[in-house]
Amino acid sequence: MNEVWKKPPVSLEAYQEMVGREIGVSSWHIVDQTRIDSYADVIEDHQFIHVDPERAKKETAFGTTIAHGFLTMSLLSIMSYEVMPVISGTTMGVNYGFDKLRFISPVRSGSRVRGRFTLAEATLRKPKELQSRTHVTVEIEGEEKPALVADWIGLMYLA
Repeated sequence: MNEVWKKPPVSLEAYQEMVGREIGVSSWHIVDQTRIDSYADVIEDHQFIHVDPERAKKETAFGTTIAHGFLTMSLLSIMSYEVMPVISGTTMGVNYGFDKLRFISPVRSGSRVRGRFTLAEATLRKPKELQSRTHVTVEIEGEEKPALVADWIGLMYLA
């Protein structure tokens, strides 16, 4: 079992007390050409800016290939597993979507990215259904501007 799943759970009350606070920062994750190519194959998006390093070097201002914005966004899952607490008694969590998702800077092949998570909201919609809103920033190592910023909404179902 992956170590990120072994965090001790927190109570619903303790989770709700974290609202307004930065919860944590994930480890760095490499976005190399192999990962970009694999993602391109999965989503069938082989635009040259993602998969052709020579052409991207010659024909773009990036100097190399860049990750798909949605690839960067998809890394939020593993980043959140590293950082976000699990609420005791949670039977499942589901992705409910995003508000204000913006891709700020391109992620060049070979870069490392990490997620910074701040819990913005944790509200019971029903007695056993918690809606959370987490402000997330994906930072690019060595760069001033982030790759993306978003408000990520999740639903957690409690036993």
